This record gives sequence, structure tokens and C-alpha cells, in this order.
Amino acid sequence: MAALQTFIRVSFVAMLIEIAMAENHIVGGSNGGWDTNTNLQAWASSQKFSVGDKLIFHYPPNHDVVEVPKAGYDSCQPTNPVKSYSDGATTIPLTSPGKRYFICGTIGHCGQGMKIEIDTLASAASSISPTESPSPAVSPVTPIAPSAESPDIVNSAAESPEYTLAAPSPLFDTHLDSPTFSPVIPSTEQSLDPSTASAVKGNLQAFIGFVFSFLLMPLVF
Repeated sequence: MAALQTFIRVSFVAMLIEIAMAENHIVGGSNGGWDTNTNLQAWASSQKFSVGDKLIFHYPPNHDVVEVPKAGYDSCQPTNPVKSYSDGATTIPLTSPGKRYFICGTIGHCGQGMKIEIDTLASAASSISPTESPSPAVSPVTPIAPSAESPDIVNSAAESPEYTLAAPSPLFDTHLDSPTFSPVIPSTEQSLDPSTASAVKGNLQAFIGFVFSFLLMPLVF
């Protein structure tokens, strides 16, 4: 789609350039005409014809304009014409580069000099090829490192998943200090409350009595 749009634009610009640069060539010049009195070959050699230009012939009824191939031009024979005109005011557009040949078809007039060779050159606009447009130069991309002076880049890098650092897991962190558990040994130097001490002593004596009674039970029965 883009290539089609480029082609249309280039063609349109080329057409505008051709229209702007086109010239109308009055055959024979302002001091002459399409007749036997004008040196038509000298006039044609002094002109520059380009694609888009036009040839304008003005002549009376006893003349005409016949476009012929190179052989008909050299022999002044209009027997195999490309096209003939006899309206007295003929305009012929030059639509393509190359040579074209015109003579007067009236007997004897071509031999008297009523013949011209037109060498049409390609215009600057028509030489532009839409399909050969220059490719844009590819410039290398220089990576931009985020700095403290560009907060936008730093913020975008921090918000990007690629730059987000996961919190270290305690399961795989070999540098974490393992907790050390030390047994708590009751200190003998700690002073107990007297009521608490007597209760503990009574419980201990009851426990010892229970153990002895349990051991002596088989002997009783």
C-alpha cells in the first residue's frame, strides 16, 4: 500500500514538473513559418525539444503536415505516413523521447526544404523512476544508559519487569546466620519464694511416695 502511494505521488509530481517545464515550439519561429521560405532545418537544430513540449504548425491550405518514418523523410515520399494533418493549425505533443520526422505532402515542397527532424529528449521529470526511490539510511541505534540526571529513564527501568530484583529467599540464602539454641539451666543461685519452695518440696515428696508405693505393690499382693 505504501509503495502504491509513493508511486502515485512521484507520478503526480513528475506530471506537474512536465507541465511547468513544457514549451510550445512554433515551427519556423516568430520570423518564419511552415513554408518554403524558412530554413526549417536550421530552426529545428537551434531548438531543444523535451518530453511534454508541443510542436505548433501554422500554414495555408496549399500545405499540410505529414509525419513519416526515416525513409520517407530522406526520400521526401509521404506514401507510408505515420499520420497526416491539414487543418492549418496543427499541434503535435511530444510524448516520448526519440526522433520524429515531418514533411509537407504537397508535391515538390519537401524537396524545397519543408521538412524537419525533431529529436525529443527525456525531461528531468520523466527520468525519475518511482520504483527506484532511494532507501532511507539506517543509522545505528546507540543504547542510552540510565543516569541519575534522567529520572524518567530510571523510573521506567525500575518499573520494568526486566529490571525488578526479587527479594532474596531465606531458604536459599546461605549467608543468613542460623539461630543458636542453648539449653536453659536453672540456676541454683536463684532464690525461691518460701511458699513456692515448700509446695515444690511437698509435691516432690508425694511423687517419691507414689513411686515407692508403685514399686512395692507386687509384694503386697
